[in-house]
Amino acid sequence: MTARIQVQREARRDEVMEVRIVIQHPMETGFRYDSLGRQTPRNVIYSFECRYGGVEVFRASMGAGIAANPYLRFFVRAEQSGDIECRWVDQENTSGYVSAPVTVTREISAPAGARGRSEGL
Repeated sequence: MTARIQVQREARRDEVMEVRIVIQHPMETGFRYDSLGRQTPRNVIYSFECRYGGVEVFRASMGAGIAANPYLRFFVRAEQSGDIECRWVDQENTSGYVSAPVTVTREISAPAGARGRSEGL
């Protein structure tokens, strides 16, 4: 199973970050039949978890109602630099893993063109 994760690489402390992940998986329900009339075995991702800096921040239990190639989107507050690590397991006990690094800065940057004092007053 391959996956793609999207998360901003840099964030300010306490900024809310969006995490998006898509997992390539057939999410077979077990209700379909092949060309020979045999039932296709059920195989869905049943466990998904995400950790940020080693702490669990998101968990999902999935079932047959989830479409193929599941897409998940959730939000995490930036606290410290570290990896966002996502793991999942399907009913054939095949597991997957994807991660993305996040660098957290402490200072709040001023908008472009901003200055520390008022001009012209």
